[in-house]
Amino acid sequence: MASEVELAQSAQPGGDTIFGKIIRGEIKTNFLYEDEQCVAFNDIAPQAPVHFLVVPKKQIVKLSDAQDSDEQLLGHLLIVARKVAKDKGLNNGYRVVINDGPFGGQEVMHIHVHVVGGRQMGWPPG
Repeated sequence: MASEVELAQSAQPGGDTIFGKIIRGEIKTNFLYEDEQCVAFNDIAPQAPVHFLVVPKKQIVKLSDAQDSDEQLLGHLLIVARKVAKDKGLNNGYRVVINDGPFGGQEVMHIHVHVVGGRQMGWPPG
C-alpha cells in the first residue's frame, strides 16, 4: 500500500474523483450532513477519534484553484464543519485542515475540509 506522501504526489487534477462518486451516490456512505452545496462524512482512514470531511458538491480541484466567486461556498464549508463538530461533541476543540496540492498532502483532487478532534492535537503538524 502506498504511503500518504506517495499518494499525494501521484494525485492528478482533473476528471472524476471518489468524492464525485460519493456525492452522486455511486459509492455509498452515511452522510453526517448534506445540503444543496456540500456533504460531510467520516474519513475512511481516520487520524483521530473523530475525523470527518466536508466536501463541496461543486468540484474545485484545490484551494489555490478557487475563484473569488467561490467565497460564499468556501465560507459555508467552514460553517458546516463547525455544525458537525458540535454534533460530534467536539466541545474542547478540533483542527480544521485543507491540504493543497502534492506538497500540501492533497490525495484527492477535489477540495475538502478535514475536521479532526477527540484528542489533543500536537504542534507543529506534519
